[in-house]
Amino acid sequence: MGSAHNSGTDGPQTVASARRQARRPGRQPLLSPLTRRILAVNLIAPLLLLVGLLYLDEYEQALLSTETEALRVQGELIAAAVGEGAVSADLAELQNSNLPIPHHTLKAEPAQSMVRRLSELAGIRVRLFDTNGLLVADSRRLTGPGGAVQVEDLAPPSTPSMMHDLREAYVWAARRLHHIPLPQYHERLDQAAGDYEEVALALDVGLPATALRRLNGDLRILTAAVPVSFYKQVVGAIMVSRTDESVAESLFEVRMTIVRLFIGTLAVTTLLSIYLARAIARPVSLLALAAIRVRQRQGQQTAIPDLSYRNDEIGALSTSLRDMTQALWQRMDAIERFAADVAHEIKNPLTSIRSAVETVARLKDPEKQQRLLAIVQDDVGRLDRLISDISDASRLDAELSRSEAADIDLRPLLETLADIYTSAAPEQAHDGESQTTPPQGPLVLDLPDAATSLQVRGMPDRLVQVLRNLIGNAISFSPEPGSITVKARKSAESVILSVEDCGPGLPPGKEEAIFERFYSERPSTEKFGSHSGLGLSISRQIIENHGGTISARNRCTPDGIVLGACFTVTLPAARLTAPGKATGRVAG
Repeated sequence: MGSAHNSGTDGPQTVASARRQARRPGRQPLLSPLTRRILAVNLIAPLLLLVGLLYLDEYEQALLSTETEALRVQGELIAAAVGEGAVSADLAELQNSNLPIPHHTLKAEPAQSMVRRLSELAGIRVRLFDTNGLLVADSRRLTGPGGAVQVEDLAPPSTPSMMHDLREAYVWAARRLHHIPLPQYHERLDQAAGDYEEVALALDVGLPATALRRLNGDLRILTAAVPVSFYKQVVGAIMVSRTDESVAESLFEVRMTIVRLFIGTLAVTTLLSIYLARAIARPVSLLALAAIRVRQRQGQQTAIPDLSYRNDEIGALSTSLRDMTQALWQRMDAIERFAADVAHEIKNPLTSIRSAVETVARLKDPEKQQRLLAIVQDDVGRLDRLISDISDASRLDAELSRSEAADIDLRPLLETLADIYTSAAPEQAHDGESQTTPPQGPLVLDLPDAATSLQVRGMPDRLVQVLRNLIGNAISFSPEPGSITVKARKSAESVILSVEDCGPGLPPGKEEAIFERFYSERPSTEKFGSHSGLGLSISRQIIENHGGTISARNRCTPDGIVLGACFTVTLPAARLTAPGKATGRVAG
């Protein structure tokens, strides 16, 4: 057989790559292209989740709303306390102005004490403004002998750590990526109610109001202003405020929790992706490498890896490739043996022709020359039959693969064959060829009742070829008064055909050898070279292509006397079809 050739520009590169891999069969790349694709697909969702952590808008707004509402409630409680304990009525002014109710004012000292005490308990900054907009009390201002002192809580000392640096980086990134335009918070030394819109609204309308402003750096400040009322008279306004550190801390904790989950998910996803990729990519690479070796024909010892234990698609692919490779090697071996057998069979008549031609030139006797020319003529006829049968056998596989199978009812087909062989001097098929020999005895059909279906699935022409070969063989070996019996039986899932003769039977131990190519065991009365020895081999090939079997045995009496030969064909039964769908055409 010829060696494999590479065509195209990619051939040499493929061969070179395969040879490099063949030298290192155990080494595989750490991340194959398939592994990278699986990792990329599986990591998209976790990465999108990580990017989305910076945009928790709804959660942040909910936290801000909750914090602002809590701040407003605290302001109302403080305003109620101040209204009950730090308000006085100016009765003298009431008498001079003839007002129906007294004019209430805030008492500075009690108000300052209450504001400072309540702010400590609530942990917020509290400022109190009177109706004139003047600052009456501020929880961060203390009055002493030296005057007012501004008090501000300092942040606890922090030690450098990875978590601290991570939090700082997070705050910076979150503020930059998710920047919300807010008014800047300004605080004058002499504060007044007009500096804060929410305080002015609380004094003028008597309704609570809130505001959100940007403080220095990345912090924001929440404020709520609540009117201080005494008997439905607004006597001042409480302004409570705090930074959004708790909101930022809550967001940070939530995001860090999700980040930790992301890291764990990322690790699991990566490991599982690598495992999945290696479970797919490595066996596929091994199968591809083995296929390249088979293509390069590096000997029949090149085995496809057996991965059938996986019980998945790759296992099925491995099994299919192994079966395909095995069938390929068998086919190639069969072709090689067939080519050798053909050369041997053709060489014999050619040698005979050559010897006869060389001899006839030296002979002077016309009678001897005629005998040699007759030998040459016989050998030429033998060559012609050999070439015809070899041509039929060589294209049989292609024809069987291209032909479409149909449902065949064997009953009318067998009846037609019986009519042909029992008619006067028919042309009979024998061992793959035709000859004009009259039938040696009656052909008897033994069929089941008409209710029994004898339908099979196959190609009518080829099945007829098999039956004619078997009947022709039986006729050639049967004595003149003998008979040939063709039987048909139906089993659970098969149709069994048998052809029985009354001849001398098969040589002992040759039950399988008779199906080999060019095997010939002919009657002594038959002229040598009349048959190629391919008929039974072609018949087995046709039957096996139909999913059936063909075998041969001797029919014997209980005491071992041979009564003749019996060839048995077993074909899978076809499923029942609608009437009129079956075909049974006999090829002439």
